Amino acid sequence: MDVDSTLITAEVIELLAEHAGTRAEVAAVTERAMRGELDFAASLRERVATLAGLDVAVVEAVRAAVELSAGARELVDAVHAGGGKVGVVSGGFAEIVTPLAASLGIDHVVANTLETADGRLTGRTTGPVVDRAAKEAHLRAWAAADGVPLERVVAVGDGANDLDMIRAAGLGVAFCAKPVVQEQADAAVGFPRLDAVLGLLGR
Repeated sequence: MDVDSTLITAEVIELLAEHAGTRAEVAAVTERAMRGELDFAASLRERVATLAGLDVAVVEAVRAAVELSAGARELVDAVHAGGGKVGVVSGGFAEIVTPLAASLGIDHVVANTLETADGRLTGRTTGPVVDRAAKEAHLRAWAAADGVPLERVVAVGDGANDLDMIRAAGLGVAFCAKPVVQEQADAAVGFPRLDAVLGLLGR
């Protein structure tokens, strides 16, 4: 499952950018990337660069401000109650995603990592970028590790960088998604309640 605008209501990079005074600029790039008009990795570098110099305390402030999408906890709990596993793979940031996932008992987590130096963000990430190809690769790896055939895997996302994992899964769900995602997903949820995905299981 995707995180920004799926598991949570906002785009974390835009919340960070607000502290840097670059939210409008970053939001415009995010929108184009999610519509599939820009390469995700290049757009991520461009957006993260605007965060250079921010105190790392801002990350904690943003973490505290993040809100789960309605029905997120109910979805995770229901999947676990049915014996399933939940993974989140995010083009956002581990500093926000990892503790959030831990609070929900999510089984698998991967996200980008913000580089810091002397208590400030450098405007770069470290390690491989979690882009659309990486999202699919992690979905496949987690399914294999858990012994779940791909036809029984459900992928949920909203943006173009989710398309590869949505196509790879047995059921790909567009959640309040961009048109390019709605066109290619197997099913869509058009209102912001994540537990509506439960009604699609078993299709």
